[in-house]
Amino acid sequence: MNKRERLERYLESTDLDAVWFARPNAFAWLTGGNNVVDRETDAGVAAVGYDGADVRIVTNNIEADRIAAEELPDLEGEDVSLEQFSWHTASLGEAVAARVADDERAAADIDVPGLERVDPTALRQPLTERDIERYRQLSGETASAVESVCRELRAEDSEHEVASALRVALSARDIEAPVVLVGGAERAQQYRHYTPTEAELGGYALVSVTTQRAGLHASCTRTVAFDPPSWLEDRHATAARVETTALAATQAAATEGGTAGDVFEAIQNAYDALGYDGEWERHHQGGAAGFAGREWIATPDHEASVATPMAYAWNPTVQGAKSEGTVLVDDDEIEPLTSTDRWPTTTARAVDADLELERPAVLGLDD
Repeated sequence: MNKRERLERYLESTDLDAVWFARPNAFAWLTGGNNVVDRETDAGVAAVGYDGADVRIVTNNIEADRIAAEELPDLEGEDVSLEQFSWHTASLGEAVAARVADDERAAADIDVPGLERVDPTALRQPLTERDIERYRQLSGETASAVESVCRELRAEDSEHEVASALRVALSARDIEAPVVLVGGAERAQQYRHYTPTEAELGGYALVSVTTQRAGLHASCTRTVAFDPPSWLEDRHATAARVETTALAATQAAATEGGTAGDVFEAIQNAYDALGYDGEWERHHQGGAAGFAGREWIATPDHEASVATPMAYAWNPTVQGAKSEGTVLVDDDEIEPLTSTDRWPTTTARAVDADLELERPAVLGLDD
């Protein structure tokens, strides 16, 4: 089912006449473009609307020419109406509201006077073939950028220096990085979200990113060791096995009509079986990825449906260790996306499931 067909079904099921998207990830989902100028705001500078027949773009006169020329790649060749308003006369929300007739029932993903609110998360699942191809490119380039930086690290580097290098490497590939985490040996053991500081890396480092391009998000973590603690390899292997268990459970839930809660239960059981009872309580475990860092994050008894083909980014942690990657899950295939052939791997076996995957290993000084 293509995106227009999903929107038509949504309009029919909700008895709406039109739906509008102005948040960056939803705008990107439908147009393939970027409506962001100021990242401090929830809404972009343009909105895209659909009424069951026509696609309409609304933006101010400052942005109209650029949006039309550069930010609508998925609408090329289609009959799209681009309507502009003077930047000083109205907000984007007011401009959208002015284009909804009094007898229309419409919804938007931002606050618009007179319109209902829509959450487009379900519309973005599963991924389309075009989404998947873009995802493969984004994920591969993300992994390459992260690995290129990691191979140059030194124990005396500061977390801030590493984070800066990551942003440069990603930006050079036209990739944005909403999340960049760098934890040296001391802070990686203390915190699950190791936001960068001036601390030196020390004995080892965890490097985690979530990147974004064309609305799609890819997450991955790499571990680099200089003089690591003796337990690092074991904890890393445990996290990789929990991640693999989550992926096996994801595929099973998708094919058997299960839920995010079913996957989460498999994660809990894996931690228990591997001798880390209750470790899941110390950090969220991830979930579905796509046009958000996580379209949903799994929790106990979570009723979200598990779709395929869809990207998933599970991120189990064991104090001081983490395994995370973006993986495409289909009914009959599990394809790691944030992978290259230039990083050492380890074979991770799922707990109580027939699945083995090659996951990124700890990169030592001699690798």
